[in-house]
Amino acid sequence: MARTTAACLFTVHFLSCIIVCRQDSGNNRPRDQSTVSESSRRFRTEFLEDWPQAPGSPYFDPSTQDNVTGLVGHPVTLLCKVKNLQNRTVSWVRHRDIHLLTVGRYTYTSDQRFEAQHKPRSEEWALRIRSPQRRDSGQYECQISTTPPIGHAVYLNIVEPETEIMGGPDLFIYAGSTINLTCIVRHTPEPPSTINWTHRGKTINFDSTRGGISLVTEKGIHSSSRLLVQAARTSDAGSYQCVPDNAQSATARVHVLTGETPAAMQGKAHCTRDLGLPAILCVAIVILYIAVIVI
Repeated sequence: MARTTAACLFTVHFLSCIIVCRQDSGNNRPRDQSTVSESSRRFRTEFLEDWPQAPGSPYFDPSTQDNVTGLVGHPVTLLCKVKNLQNRTVSWVRHRDIHLLTVGRYTYTSDQRFEAQHKPRSEEWALRIRSPQRRDSGQYECQISTTPPIGHAVYLNIVEPETEIMGGPDLFIYAGSTINLTCIVRHTPEPPSTINWTHRGKTINFDSTRGGISLVTEKGIHSSSRLLVQAARTSDAGSYQCVPDNAQSATARVHVLTGETPAAMQGKAHCTRDLGLPAILCVAIVILYIAVIVI
């Protein structure tokens, strides 16, 4: 009885739409857009949304990630959540070479770093990559075997931990001023437990009789360590190294200047100020210039 009533209402609405369209055509006047939109909205609400839906249409859970960042050498997992899968199959494809990696719970590729992961009666279909490398960065797609197939793209970015001393690799400091070295540690799986500093290959002793040496460390997504050496002396010159316990170290050379600014430094200042070149390039130009004069 309900189906018969719905069918009758659908027929009446359909015929009324034909009559309105014929009237509009006879008057040779376009219908108001708001009227069309309202009519379409009521039609969907009253008929289509109440009409019995085809069961089992699969779709991706909106919470499925679009971007994943991983670290070189550390396992990373791309996750895909599928609703109403029923008898369809979920696959993972790498876009770079259109390479089929997994089908269902089975790993299809011969690259043993890739692995399909799925728990029975779970909506999650995962692609796990053991020991990922920078070359694994790029777009991957989780596909459902509908006709035609539907997919959800996930972009993977594999990064390496890196350490940098700001302003390096050469820093020029006047005697008596404060040496301020800031070390930044990025892309580590977790903040470093310790960030040590060395001077000329020896661990800096903050309790030494030299005094005036302090350290400020902040840990987070990007961790930082700031080394402050007050009242710089010529003995403070040399190579300084920032050594986090979970990333590569970084080195900077400190030059302590006494008296007037050396010609090399004046040339560097002129180069960076007037020519707008990077400081490291200007230093190279000055060194080359001096070498040519000596020869």
